[in-house]
Amino acid sequence: MESGNRASAVDDVVRQIRLLIRERGLGVGDVLPSEVELATMFESSRNTVREAFRTLKAYGVAESRQKVGAVLTDQHQDAMRDLFSFAMEISVDAFRDIQGYRRLTEMNLFDVLAERLTEQALAEMEAVNATILTAQSAERASELDFQFHRMLVDGAGNRTLSETYGMLKPVIQRLMLAGKSQRLTLQTVVSEHSDILQALRDRNRIAFIYHMDRHLSAGLEFISE
Repeated sequence: MESGNRASAVDDVVRQIRLLIRERGLGVGDVLPSEVELATMFESSRNTVREAFRTLKAYGVAESRQKVGAVLTDQHQDAMRDLFSFAMEISVDAFRDIQGYRRLTEMNLFDVLAERLTEQALAEMEAVNATILTAQSAERASELDFQFHRMLVDGAGNRTLSETYGMLKPVIQRLMLAGKSQRLTLQTVVSEHSDILQALRDRNRIAFIYHMDRHLSAGLEFISE
């Protein structure tokens, strides 16, 4: 039944749509029922359902597609990444904040990675690392650098950690871009990555933490005061 308060009515329909998504086990790419169907289902007006759809779209949960209808998406992470990218200035303080976050995550991954990573996974990371030297641009090199570290994070098998790390991708890549136009810098990055992988192969926690800390500190020289 329609609430006397329009905002409350829209919020209620949004809540019911979210409940419907969970109950039906709908995921990204699945099509939601039409406005007419939802209005009947929730005993609401089409206008209220339409406003609820707009709310879902604003949060990146759904989008309208011609001849299909409202489709579930996962664009909220893109919105968060854009926000971080727009808001973050690359300064010394920003560098230390972001690298501090990475220390709290990546440097503490050793135990779980030593247990979970297979030789195949390590070989895949080695392959990505090797391509950094042949990158055609600094931007591509920073993408590959991020990919290497994302593979380490994903190797922990924690979805929330991977999603959080992914949200910071634009900021982390901007930090990684510093100095990437210099061949010597690329060689240093590849060498440091190799040391990290070797520490994992050797199951050497001290070496892993040492090389990761050294690696995360290296880019500071390229950040302007």
